Amino acid sequence: MYPFILERPRDLSAALALGAQAGRTDAPAEYIAGGTDMVQLLQEDVRRPERLVSLAGLLDDGIEFGLQGLRLGAAATMADVAAHPDVVQQFPLISDALLNSASPQVRNQATMGGNLLQRTRCPYFRDVGYEACNKRTPGSGCAALDAENRWHAVLGTSDNCIAVNPSDLAVALVALDATVEVRGAGGERSVPLADFHRLPADTPHIETVLEPGEVISAIMVPANPAARRSHYLKVRDRASFEFAVVSAAAALDMDGDRIRQARVALGGVGTKPWRVPEVEAALAGASLDPAALRQAAALAAEGAQGRGSNDFKIELMQRAIVRAVETAGARA
Repeated sequence: MYPFILERPRDLSAALALGAQAGRTDAPAEYIAGGTDMVQLLQEDVRRPERLVSLAGLLDDGIEFGLQGLRLGAAATMADVAAHPDVVQQFPLISDALLNSASPQVRNQATMGGNLLQRTRCPYFRDVGYEACNKRTPGSGCAALDAENRWHAVLGTSDNCIAVNPSDLAVALVALDATVEVRGAGGERSVPLADFHRLPADTPHIETVLEPGEVISAIMVPANPAARRSHYLKVRDRASFEFAVVSAAAALDMDGDRIRQARVALGGVGTKPWRVPEVEAALAGASLDPAALRQAAALAAEGAQGRGSNDFKIELMQRAIVRAVETAGARA
């Protein structure tokens, strides 16, 4: 681990004034909250910031449910949110995603804001023995393009990066039209979570829209009848703690045996959490007949590009959508 200066500001305003950065690799100063991902990156020399600015005790950890929906403080832990009665009853998709995300020990420490900012599990990014990684070292290339890329994205890729966004929670929240409240020295702003993560394009080292001195302060999930009839399906290599090969989040508003409205998002296949509005449009008015679901799910493959070892994800993500929608539809 490379040496760094740890700043412990007295309040959030002082922390923001230090101008640290989250969501990009080349920042000399970074924020740290729960630290479940950052500490590992420091230990493996993937991140070498000059300063870390601690947000411990400075962010809201509340969980509030009302007529407008759900508000999650950025410092609320995965464990507390997953077990909260209002989340379990009104937003089971969020609880499902969190319980599938990590071990109990990690869920007890990891925060909502930190989960959205966790870094990719691409092995070429995590292993500094590989020199070519544009996300870690801009301009160095992408080792995954012509090597083993079973874990990598088929949607939203570029010639500079095909790394998958690892967050299960973000997939569920994108499906539920969540927004992120961002606070900086200049004030507050609200960002739709679907727009929070950036596509890699030619700057894969810049992963979010956060500016220097900005932090996630809360997550807002609007009330919607589809939220209660929802499901998160995670396909992984082993049943114990593992990141998704493919995942699908589905939330349905039903009118009898017909789908009035569907919300569907994918994980494990995109360089950011991937909403599929074309699938949602095809599901509107459809029944839960497997043939109709398969026809709608096939639209998710439009624009998908495999790189050899990950070609199987294009078919698998369609099957995951069908299974997630069937399971959500069967919920009372």
